[in-house]
Amino acid sequence: MKVSALTFAVQSFVTLFVIMDPPGATPIFLALVADKSAKERRILAIKAALVSLLVISMFALFGRFILSYLNVSIAALQAAGALLLLLISLDLLTGGKGSGRGDSKDENIALVPLGTPLLAGPGAIVATMIFVQQIDSPSMAAGLVGAVIAVHVAIAAALMASTTIMKVIKEAGVTLVARIAGLLLAAIAVQMLVDAIRVFVTT
Repeated sequence: MKVSALTFAVQSFVTLFVIMDPPGATPIFLALVADKSAKERRILAIKAALVSLLVISMFALFGRFILSYLNVSIAALQAAGALLLLLISLDLLTGGKGSGRGDSKDENIALVPLGTPLLAGPGAIVATMIFVQQIDSPSMAAGLVGAVIAVHVAIAAALMASTTIMKVIKEAGVTLVARIAGLLLAAIAVQMLVDAIRVFVTT
């Protein structure tokens, strides 16, 4: 059954929003940027959204070619992302505050793990690639582009809004958020890894 461009755009937006889960990413974001000024946190929020948008766009356009050329499966990509998130979660849980973050490495937070694989993770990448395959008209293509951009605007807004929480929770609250974020991130990483292993076992 063929859907309208508007319906397709709404479906794309809702799917990507649920997968990328901006509200769920905010505790992890707050834990990673706790030692930054309010201005730096806003800049990192925007950069993280832009990095995610860039990664999603790249895979939307060239994803199948890239994975095929490198002979890499989606499951392998997911497992790699899971291991990366697990390392970062352990750092947060043990109070390491990001393995070398700060000074010259501030921008890396927006790249990894915020931009990818936390926001632009395997789930969002695969969903976008599937939506690209379903496009059969210019209006549907425009709808998908609009949906992807709208999701990342929502992500940037959610992350920037979350920084106001820092004024309320103070240092003790930040430490608690970091521990909770580390636990959540570890759970996300383990689930990603389990899903990837399940795919390897069943194929």
